[in-house]
Amino acid sequence: MQAIILNKVGAPSNFKIEKVDDPKIGPKQVLVKHRAIGINFLDVCFRRGQYQLSKLPATLGMEACGYVEKIGSEVVDYKVGQRVAYATAGLGCYAEKRAVNQCYLVNVPDALSDVQVASCLFKGLTAHSLLNRVYMASRIKKILIHSVAGGLGHIMCQYAKYLGIEVFGTVGSDEKIAIAKSFGCNHVINYNKQDYVAEIAKITNNGGVGLVYDGIGKDNINKSLQCLWAMGFCINYGESAGPIEKIDFDLMLMNSLFFTRPLMTMYKSPRAELAISADEIFAGVIKGIFRIQTTEFAFNDIAKAHKALENRETTGSLVLVV
Repeated sequence: MQAIILNKVGAPSNFKIEKVDDPKIGPKQVLVKHRAIGINFLDVCFRRGQYQLSKLPATLGMEACGYVEKIGSEVVDYKVGQRVAYATAGLGCYAEKRAVNQCYLVNVPDALSDVQVASCLFKGLTAHSLLNRVYMASRIKKILIHSVAGGLGHIMCQYAKYLGIEVFGTVGSDEKIAIAKSFGCNHVINYNKQDYVAEIAKITNNGGVGLVYDGIGKDNINKSLQCLWAMGFCINYGESAGPIEKIDFDLMLMNSLFFTRPLMTMYKSPRAELAISADEIFAGVIKGIFRIQTTEFAFNDIAKAHKALENRETTGSLVLVV
């Protein structure tokens, strides 16, 4: 089979397509033949060395959809030929095939294509965790989502609107304003042209919002904290701009603010929680609650896809078609 190998961290050009042996499966594993592989900004962070890899060479990627090619001797819930997907098994899906423990697999509805599933599973599970598990956003009613037109952002925005929440969102260009509004964002702010802290203060009459979802990191956290009302929550789930530089704890103290950095895979580690959450996300796509915008790339175009994602040239989800 072919796999996308990262021999050293750094630029997207460090990816190499190599021929490797098919994975050997254990008793509780299945061999999944991939048809579509989701690309997430988390992959970019690992590739450029922002998050530490356990070893190199490495195969990145968190989510994929395909079908079962082989099953281990103790696998009882899946059969050869069955369509499956996964998003919580850790890194390793940038390949044509992968051995996956059955506990990480979810069933895939016939109504969704492989590309649709790979576009929404990891991001959908993350949105489900952020909006329903880390804190029940429906109790807040007023939230800020950064990069609201991005892969996770556009799903979170639609999910929040379904829950009846007023959504403030930031984007990096005027072209993305209309896109964000099409996903239901009530107030869209171009952070390259406007001070979003001042804009939110003006719109809310200095009231602020109760929750900020910040996947940007670096020097953006303190600005996010300034958007919160007293006893509000700043939820940092990524660092697309770089590692967090410094948190203003005095600001947090004066307003009794909360700050947390949740990990989706931990929230979805119970088997029942994973299965139920995945079913809810898939049902949302089928019913039209979530309209997933997707850009497809060929398997061999992984460097091109990473470059486009890192440079914020795309909106919505990115998928490798195998």
